[in-house]
This record gives sequence, structure tokens and C-alpha cells, in this order.
Amino acid sequence: MNTSTASYPNETTAHQQQIAQTDVAIVGAGIVGLTLACALRHSGLSVTIIETQSQAGTAARDRAYAFSLVSARIFQQLGVWDQVGPNITHYQRVRMSDSDHGQAVNFYPSDSPAEVVYYSAEHPVLIQALQGLVPHIQCITTYYETTVVDIQSTPTATELTLERGGERQVLRARLLVGADGARSQIRNYAGIQTAGWAYWQSCITTVLAPAKSHQNTAYEKFWPSGPFAILPLPGNRCQVVWTAPHAEAQAMVDLPEKAFMAELRRRYGDDMGDLKMLNPPMIFPVQLMQSHHYVKPGLALVGDAAHCCHPVGGQGLNMGIRDAAALATVLQTAHSRQESIGDIQVLKRYERWRRTENWLILGMTDLLNRMFSNSILPLRWLRQSGFWVIEHTAPLKRMLLRVMTGFFGRQPTI
Repeated sequence: MNTSTASYPNETTAHQQQIAQTDVAIVGAGIVGLTLACALRHSGLSVTIIETQSQAGTAARDRAYAFSLVSARIFQQLGVWDQVGPNITHYQRVRMSDSDHGQAVNFYPSDSPAEVVYYSAEHPVLIQALQGLVPHIQCITTYYETTVVDIQSTPTATELTLERGGERQVLRARLLVGADGARSQIRNYAGIQTAGWAYWQSCITTVLAPAKSHQNTAYEKFWPSGPFAILPLPGNRCQVVWTAPHAEAQAMVDLPEKAFMAELRRRYGDDMGDLKMLNPPMIFPVQLMQSHHYVKPGLALVGDAAHCCHPVGGQGLNMGIRDAAALATVLQTAHSRQESIGDIQVLKRYERWRRTENWLILGMTDLLNRMFSNSILPLRWLRQSGFWVIEHTAPLKRMLLRVMTGFFGRQPTI
């Protein structure tokens, strides 16, 4: 969602217009924003969702995600797992290796707190399940194809000037939530600074059809140029998430399809036979970002608006879903105690809960990428030794899997 803050001196003032009221205004109707809205369905709070795209447009994203066990539990609590579960891949194995060396770490359901190791889910499956739930929740109002053209704060509320179809409306919210992505204009409006850096790498994604069964196995291969992940999808398809230095990644994408597939096969391996490309490769830059604050009086950030991480380990979306569930838990508890949901002391409970865990994930993904994205001989020896120790130490494997699946921190209950 892209918003902009602007002033219109000739327009009718907010107080001369009819002002709509809501308790929580969520800017951004992606997976994280909708998760937050749906998680507030029994809170007693009214919720308004604002999105620049159409509803169909938000669902038309050709991308798949690694989907954690905690994210699955949150979707179960929301009541949409019956729609999601049969349409995503349930991993029976995750194999991590240092490029094509023989030593690897294999995670199986016996290492997991659930009957699977992990999941992979396509964007339309997740967001359409949430979109299907929203009309059944009376407290939610949606404004699609709507732009925020002005934001004004008062001591007790935030007034948003919305524009849709050439017409404007003012919405007054007790709490404004930015769920509008890494380039969040809500974060910019709040003047919240960020820390982090752009990586030297870009990420290439494409979907393939292998000749042989993927056997519900996910791969994370750490090549010197960057991690190379293979996510199994329904219909015996696989999404590749291929990280490489910017110039190398762009050169790969610019190759003719035959040459591109030859380079991809070199990293993919021969385990699944011949590969057929199902969609053109896409490329995007990679960054690490953590907001200095997740909250201000009357305002909170969730998901990529608050933080971004390297794609290694597939943590990004899962962090955002946990943000949404945690914020919903804090708001519902505060409202039941008759506390103001926009009070900074209330919102700090959410920030303390999530920033610590998110720092750990950001640090873990950064360390993994830096430790493996090189050919330094001592580090190669260390990596191989570490893989051997992890593979042969069951308690360590279980602990690592709990971290990867989101079970090590405080769990939200919707």
C-alpha cells in the first residue's frame, strides 16, 4: 500500500465534513494487515482496513512463502485453517547443506513439535482465506482502492483524509496501524527512523516443475554467492529463492531461458530430474531493517513496516503474522481492562514483546547469510563441523527447529 501525506488548503476542513469513526484503522490489506483485523473480531473494537489496490489486486501476487508452525496455529485460531491446510505443502523433510558438499542437516517431523517440519504456502491461498473471513466479521469495514491523502493527529485520535473514486472522506481512529510494507508511508509520517543496511545481494524467484516428485522436501543450499532455497509446492511444483550478488543476479535474469536454466540446474542438482520453468524469473533487492520504535502514541507498526530480514530461513512473513497476533492480544486485553488502546504504555507492551524476538531473528538470518556466503577455508571447515554436530545431536536439532518455527518466544493466543 502506498500512501502520501499532503495538505490541501482549499479543501473543506475535517471538522466541516462528516467524520467516520473507528477504533483501529489498518493501512494495508496484505496478509499481515488482514491477520490483525481478523484477530480483533472478538475484541469489541471496530476495525477499518484501507488499501490502495483492489481486493483482487492484493491477491494477484505470484509468490510462495515458507510458512511456520506458529503461523499455522494462528490461522487455526482464526478459523481459516480448513481452507488453507489442504492447499499448502506439508514438509516431511528440510535438508540444509553447504553448497553440494555431502555433509548436511536433515529435519524430520520427529524433530518437530508438530506432525510436519514446516509448510510452504502460495500468496493467493493465504490472502484469499483471510479475505473470505472478513465479510463474516461485523466489526470490520474495508476501503479498497482508497488512498490516504492526509493524516492529522489530535491528542486523542488520528484523522485520516481518504480519497476513493475522486471523493474524499475523513476517518477518525483511536489507533492507526501501519501494515503497508517496507516503504511504509505510515512509518514515514510518524517520523520513525530505521536501522539496517542493504545487502550486496539480490534475490531471484521462479517456479519450476521437476520431472520427479519433490517428496514434500525443502532444500536450503548455502552457495558461496548466497543461499539457494527450494520450496515444494502443491502439484509437484517448486519455488526457487536464489540469492546472489547484484550484478550476478541481474546477469542471470537477463540470460536467455536455456542459459538461465543451465545455471539454475547447476545449483539445483539432479535429485528431481529435468526442470521446466513455469513463470519468468523475478528479481528484487535484499535488506535488513529494524525500526527504532514500533509504536508512538496512537500508532503501531507491524510486519515489513516495522522490520525486514534476509530471505534465508523464510522468516519474514512469519514474523509479521506473529506481530499481528501479538498486537491483537495486547489490544484486546487493554480494551477488556478499559484502558485506552492508543495509550503509549499499552502499545509499549506490544513493542517489548515483539522487538526482542525480531532482533534475534534478524541477527540469526544475517549471521547465516554472512557465515555461508563465502569460500573462506576456516569457515568452510567450521560449517562442515557444525553441520555434523547438529545432525548427530537430537536435542540441538529440536532446539534449532523450535527457533526456526517460532516456538521459542512468547506465543500469542487469539
